[in-house]
Amino acid sequence: MQTLTAQPLQKGYRIQSIDLLRGLVMVIMALDHTRDFFHWSAFQYDPLDFSQTSTPIFLTRWITHFCAPVFVFLAGTSAYLTGIRKGKKALSKFLFTRGLWLILLEITVINFAFSFNIQFNFIVLQVIWALGVSMIFLSFFIYLPKRLLLIVALLIIAGHNLLDNIHVKGESLNAILWAMLHEQQFFSFGKFNLMVLYPVLSWIGVMYAGYCFGELYSNFDAVKRKRILINIGLVGMVLFIALRFTNWYGDPNPWGIQDSSVFTALSFINTTKYPPSLLYLLMTIGPAILLLAFIEKPLNTAGKMISIFGRVPMFYYILHFYLIHVGFILAAVLTGYTWKEAIVAGPVGQRLENYGFSLPVVYLVWIGLIILLYPLCKWYDRYKTKYKEKWWLSYL
Repeated sequence: MQTLTAQPLQKGYRIQSIDLLRGLVMVIMALDHTRDFFHWSAFQYDPLDFSQTSTPIFLTRWITHFCAPVFVFLAGTSAYLTGIRKGKKALSKFLFTRGLWLILLEITVINFAFSFNIQFNFIVLQVIWALGVSMIFLSFFIYLPKRLLLIVALLIIAGHNLLDNIHVKGESLNAILWAMLHEQQFFSFGKFNLMVLYPVLSWIGVMYAGYCFGELYSNFDAVKRKRILINIGLVGMVLFIALRFTNWYGDPNPWGIQDSSVFTALSFINTTKYPPSLLYLLMTIGPAILLLAFIEKPLNTAGKMISIFGRVPMFYYILHFYLIHVGFILAAVLTGYTWKEAIVAGPVGQRLENYGFSLPVVYLVWIGLIILLYPLCKWYDRYKTKYKEKWWLSYL
């Protein structure tokens, strides 16, 4: 790997540590979605519910908390690095149009992958929606001085929990807009249903912070950058521990003493994702930044393989949903259900009574999925590299 310097990045240059971290969280993300479709408990209860869960099930869900915040944060960083090559005007246009494109993908291609519902009468706004909206906002805010943008980012991340007690009831336009901004909500309009799973306000702050973070890769040499990354990561982790211990601020759900010491420890790290609380973001992004400090070095074979997923994130994201869902249908049919029952079932569809597998089976399916995805993502990465002049490839 080349040593990064304070010189402007060359056209086509990629930072391997960022690709590796992004690839790692995407591999972990697939575990959560595999669990959604294959584990018996996914159709019974929340894996974070201490009255019903077990430690392995809890941790299988909890480890995937790192995925969305790191994904959005690094999207902001990648935007900054893209702007070095393209300039702000071109970057602003790209962020705006790609944001619109991602919102369209969420409503159509990704919702269909999750439900296989050709009627599109149940729309779930998830992470790709939040990513798209955040890009649209960033397309305007990149013109702010970076210090001011960083202040805005930190104010959003640190202050949005002050809004937790504001609720807009009903199914009016104001209620929908508030849900899209800050409060997870489900809306039903006759035969059409809308689930706002990812309110966007805090994710906008995360992307702004990631954009400002990108400056570390253009204005600092590797030695100084490592020191800064370690300091930022440690500060984030210490802040998480201090604020979480006091239960003073930063998460609407305080931790508490549980029936066992293990569950008490798990309660401490059981922070709120929808929308992501301050403590949730400190808990996930802090360690991720610390990890970045130590993986900025030549990649070994495993690192190179994982980084392939980080180089083609949207291709991976869409493809893995379709593969998981097709696998779910095959598993349901092989365990005694009809094709019709299997196709309309799933996490957001009809429930299948007595369906599901043990956690070891889920892990085996997940490993098989990653093995299957690798050659497909490697092929697409080579295709993008070979035909990088094709503008549409930057949108997928």
